[in-house]
Amino acid sequence: MWTGCEQRRPGPGGAGGDGGGRALTGARRAGGRNGAGRGVWQGRGVGVCARTADTATRVRSAPWGRWALLVGSTVPITLAMDAIGVPSPALFAGLLAGTVLALAGRAPARVPRPATSVAQAVIGVVIGVLAQSSALSAVAQDWVPVLAVGLGTLVVSMAAGLLLGLQRGVSPLTGMLALTAGGASGLVAISRELGGDERLVAVVQYLRVGLVTATMPVVATLAFGAGHSGAGATTGSGSPWYLGIALLVVCCAVGIPLARLTRVPAASLLGPMVVALALSLSGATFGATPPDLVVAVAYAVIGWQAGVRFTRASLVMVARVLPAATGLIFGIVGVCAALGLLLSHLTGVTPLEGYLATTPGGVYAVLATAISAGTNVTFVVAVQVLRVIVMLLIAPFLARLVGRYRR
Repeated sequence: MWTGCEQRRPGPGGAGGDGGGRALTGARRAGGRNGAGRGVWQGRGVGVCARTADTATRVRSAPWGRWALLVGSTVPITLAMDAIGVPSPALFAGLLAGTVLALAGRAPARVPRPATSVAQAVIGVVIGVLAQSSALSAVAQDWVPVLAVGLGTLVVSMAAGLLLGLQRGVSPLTGMLALTAGGASGLVAISRELGGDERLVAVVQYLRVGLVTATMPVVATLAFGAGHSGAGATTGSGSPWYLGIALLVVCCAVGIPLARLTRVPAASLLGPMVVALALSLSGATFGATPPDLVVAVAYAVIGWQAGVRFTRASLVMVARVLPAATGLIFGIVGVCAALGLLLSHLTGVTPLEGYLATTPGGVYAVLATAISAGTNVTFVVAVQVLRVIVMLLIAPFLARLVGRYRR
């Protein structure tokens, strides 16, 4: 196969590259001065082109080249998804970029375990600092029905996951992790460590988040009469970035060794999360949160972890499972709405507040809807945060039990 570079350096035998090749061969055999000179010159031309092609191939195949391609693909996809309001855009982007490159044979073989452990720790701290003492005090007097409804959501979603596990190619453990309603990013991060298929877990978890986020404003308006109060939400803690870094270091340095010492499953996630939760409730975080850039990188790493392991066969399996998963997700949403009405009856909050408090996914979308509708935002957020924390604390232990039962 001849390149354009070879054709631009014709040999004496003709306009094509074959003449140059023959001249080079003849010169080497005869050792003639003129023939050798022309052959060497043309041989060098061919060699330069071959070396250029080989270099390009080696760059694409080298580990650092694959990582550069993965990072370079993830950044613009993240920006595009963030612009259209996709939740956790870096995780979606990492999952999409990793999957496409894996199917094309250009992705890294795997994400290093230390990188995934750090990413899990960052996500754990992000979830832990969501809990604020002022918010949780709002549900203190109703903690029994709130906890009961939260556990009911856990039971319903895990039961749906076990039904998903009846699908061919899906284990009960993977199905349970895929449909557990709470802490999607955290569950995706630890699914492989617990023995699940993180590819299916990632797709189904964020299908749940996407469906809930898309349908929640419609249901709130049509079924519960939600209006628009004109209130706006404010985001960001306003604390310096270095306080957020210091918070991460402290939570990781204390939480991870402690969790491993006590043999807690998913130690890299749960250890820092518990430490961050304790610091947040005691007011010792000084309003610090992990910097947005660090959080985005952590989300991208979790997306890569699942994406680079995709194969054509696994993609076909995921596509085959999606219809059943979609039906089960809508079933979970319906049961959680009924639990919200029960919570409203038991605590005296409005039906809309009960619905928003028990919606299975999209905490920030719930917050935006609650603020826009002028509801009791503190109560809604407190119940949602409790649900996420309870899910992430209990799910790994239940997953371990399911895994042992299967063995």
